[in-house]
Amino acid sequence: MKLKQLESMLGELQQFSNPKAELEQYPTGPHIASRMLYTAENSLGDVSNKIVADFGCGCGTLGAAASLMGAEQVIGIDIDSESLEIASLNAEDLELDINFIQCDIRNLVWRGPIVDTVVMNPPFGTRRNGADMDFLSAALKVYLDYYFFVSLS
Repeated sequence: MKLKQLESMLGELQQFSNPKAELEQYPTGPHIASRMLYTAENSLGDVSNKIVADFGCGCGTLGAAASLMGAEQVIGIDIDSESLEIASLNAEDLELDINFIQCDIRNLVWRGPIVDTVVMNPPFGTRRNGADMDFLSAALKVYLDYYFFVSLS
């Protein structure tokens, strides 16, 4: 899939109408998400035919991008049921087979397959100190490779 096509498809996804500040719900825009997954696949081969987990999946943008880039299996994990509803609708609209799990990442007990790649746009820890480290710690338990955003502010 071409980068512009991926970005265009992600641009059609429904996003948060009222992001929850306490969960640091920052939508991942189609421009960034498309480039992140496109690079992970085309430069490193970490998406197609791989098992990809999207930690703190929110509305499912990164997971959808992974699925569109040919991931064998995509698993989206989020604590917020409303986010998971939006993510599920987004996957359905794009006819993507993505498994969603409601779980607090701090309590994640992984019983699934070893994940090839973890993608995430985690909380930066501005509301709850250490929230970002909870996501990184969880990724270390299940991954082979991971990609994440960090705040430099």
